[in-house]
Amino acid sequence: MSSTKTQGVVLAFLAYAVYAISDASVKLLHGSLSAYEAVFWGALSGVVALPFLRGPGERMRDVFHARNKAMWFVRAGAALTGSLGSVTAFTHLSMAEAFSLLFLMPTFVTILSVAFLKEPVGWRRWGAVLLGFAGVLIVLRPGFRELNIGHLGAVVGGLSGAITVVMMRAYGKSEKRMSLYGAGLIGPILGGGLLMIGDFSWPTPMQWVWLMGYGLLMALANILVMLASARIEASLVAPAQYSQMIWAIIFGYLIFDDGLEPIMAVGVAVIIFSGVLTFMRERVRKPRGWARVPPVHPQ
Repeated sequence: MSSTKTQGVVLAFLAYAVYAISDASVKLLHGSLSAYEAVFWGALSGVVALPFLRGPGERMRDVFHARNKAMWFVRAGAALTGSLGSVTAFTHLSMAEAFSLLFLMPTFVTILSVAFLKEPVGWRRWGAVLLGFAGVLIVLRPGFRELNIGHLGAVVGGLSGAITVVMMRAYGKSEKRMSLYGAGLIGPILGGGLLMIGDFSWPTPMQWVWLMGYGLLMALANILVMLASARIEASLVAPAQYSQMIWAIIFGYLIFDDGLEPIMAVGVAVIIFSGVLTFMRERVRKPRGWARVPPVHPQ
């Protein structure tokens, strides 16, 4: 492996480690602020990353402009629901369980790609989809344990991330990078800001620490993903996201006193395996727009 590719792989794993710390930061709020407010402040602090994500010839005002306006609004809406879903998941679930459901994103990408992009999908990818859902059933064990809003939030987060991926596949070559990423910030800022009006309270100093950790680390991780994607193809960056599960287990054990039940560990392993199978198929068949647009974090 060349030194450039090695740098890219290291940056990818570093990016997803930073993402995991960002997710741990929002979990450390322990639901003391509404999910709307957490999403608002997190997205607002993420604006600092925009100058680093700007492509050649792009302007800051391109954040609000897109050639396809419908795409921009769908991207903004998916960013809002994805952020709210993820914050809700990390608030009510252990990090490992939240990630296991958020990792359904590749499965949702396959389904949406068939439905909206009319991409041909072979039996191997459909097998990975079924395997992913089997893993979810193992984790959730419906009928044997109580489910809560955190499980719904995680599924919404994974589905929203998949919508973003499909949008980028369809319009990644025609839209500016600032427009694609800008919509992902404007949606949570405006949506979170409006939704939090009825339940707003100024954060305490400690809450500010976790909020800024959530937002600024998310911004840093986005920059690291961009740097990694400039050195290696996106299909090599994306599988690194599964390293977040290692961090989730470590943080859960050391910080949140969350154990990982054996049956849940089996389900997590099945979901991760299905996602890896999906990414392996993507390396064989790269859809349009795939090479230019880096992978998307579930949030």
